Amino acid sequence: MGGVLCNIFHLLHPDVPEEEIPYWYRRSLLGEAWHLLRKGICQNIAPNCVLTPVRIALYRLCGFKIGKGCFIGMKCYFDDLCVGQMEIGNNVTISYGVYFACHGKNQGHNKIEIKDGAYIGMRANIVARHDLCIGQGAVVGSATLVIKDVPDGATCVGVPGKIL
Repeated sequence: MGGVLCNIFHLLHPDVPEEEIPYWYRRSLLGEAWHLLRKGICQNIAPNCVLTPVRIALYRLCGFKIGKGCFIGMKCYFDDLCVGQMEIGNNVTISYGVYFACHGKNQGHNKIEIKDGAYIGMRANIVARHDLCIGQGAVVGSATLVIKDVPDGATCVGVPGKIL
């Protein structure tokens, strides 16, 4: 099941069974190199890029699904371990400094879906403890902590976020 890194792990830890080898040792060397490069782009280069179209192109290069006509502000941090779990619709505005988390301690990798025309205010935190959806045309206020679905057309504000 493993490649070169699994063999190295077995040499260093001969008593550890195959199923208990950490997942990062199961990647190929090329897969691990891409993971590190993608992490650097996603967490360092893209959030600090001053040109919006280039910033969005970098996030797309990392594998995030981002629709047409979107704006993603600087200093936004997408969960780079859950690239396939985030989906952003068309004409979505994500203001500056928004954080997205799809996983955490003792939970799986959950999906975050942001539907067409949604607006997410500055410094909001979107935390998916389970699959989470921000509905079409929904508004998430600045500094809001979103931990539950936001229905279509609704406005969510506060910590934790409440629907108005």
